Amino acid sequence: MTDDARARVRDQALGIAAGWSPPGAPDSWALTAATFRAVADEEVLLDLAVAVPPEKLPPLLLSAALQYLVGRDHPEPLAGYYPTPGSGQPPLDDAFAPTLAAFAAENATELAELCRAHRYQMNEVGRSADVLAVLGEVLRDAPDRPIALVDLGTGAGLGLHLDRYHYRFGDTAGVGDESSPVQLVCALRGATPPLPRAVPTVAARVGVDAEPLDLAVDEVRAWLAACVPPETGAVDRFAAASAIAREHPATLVRGDLVTSLADVVAGLPDDALPVLVDTYVHVFLPDDDRERFRALLPTLGRDLEWISVDPLVPLGPDGSDSVQGLPVPDRAVAACREGVTGVVGRVSVRDGAVSGRVLGLAHPGAAWLEWLA
Repeated sequence: MTDDARARVRDQALGIAAGWSPPGAPDSWALTAATFRAVADEEVLLDLAVAVPPEKLPPLLLSAALQYLVGRDHPEPLAGYYPTPGSGQPPLDDAFAPTLAAFAAENATELAELCRAHRYQMNEVGRSADVLAVLGEVLRDAPDRPIALVDLGTGAGLGLHLDRYHYRFGDTAGVGDESSPVQLVCALRGATPPLPRAVPTVAARVGVDAEPLDLAVDEVRAWLAACVPPETGAVDRFAAASAIAREHPATLVRGDLVTSLADVVAGLPDDALPVLVDTYVHVFLPDDDRERFRALLPTLGRDLEWISVDPLVPLGPDGSDSVQGLPVPDRAVAACREGVTGVVGRVSVRDGAVSGRVLGLAHPGAAWLEWLA
């Protein structure tokens, strides 16, 4: 383990902590931040993270492995810090980090094996609120047109059901199904986004992923739950959204995002507007794949929209470029310097012509949305 590798992983962990729980964040996000600060500060945790290949997102993958074992084995007192569906957020104290480190030391072999066998796959359904805000602008340009939703890097497909959730943005009127078990609450900052009066009609929904996940499999569901931040709202959202996805199975396509896209779009209803959605997906693609994806869009023979909620690239405090190739406002660069932040962008294709702009910034767990446009 080189000093550079340790410094890189430590910086990643601290950046994730700052992004999830910046100053002024709700107290419920403190455990998430404390977890990643422990990865940065506790030697046994840092050692385990540094041993993970960089492309597997070491701090995030280790946090999921830890949470998976806590959820499976319920070790006390450590398990008492973690929320479960409907529990609320348990109190946090200074004993958490040393307790987590001691647990990691006792279970180092199994934690390393979990990190070898899995990849980090967070299905944060709260990001559907960021997508809906952009859809408000899309629907203003194409009123009453049904959409064909294509969720890129879909994982278990939770983002494919955004029309089955209820949304509340700040003090605005709610949008969507008031009786939905998934209630998404998002604070607003900056300008007011052009929120739709109603959730758009979804004429078709298709998810694309290199490794689609079956929520009917207990082991898969347990791992995905472990990838969710240990914040009571995120835990509750995942449990409720998972139940909806199991009740309403959607089409999930196994394939590469670039090479599969043409066939997926060709199979969508002719009268629907294809809306491609990626949330924290393109930021992890190689530069060449991002360029190929952007170049492909105007060749597909369809008007379409691409909504992205991704940090700037390269991932980390040096990020300066939009994954969509859009001009980046200074405010977006500054926000990504402060911690991991989603940059909300919209790219439109009309008659083969491409246009787009960065619209806002978003908390990684959709706790807030800052509208720039």
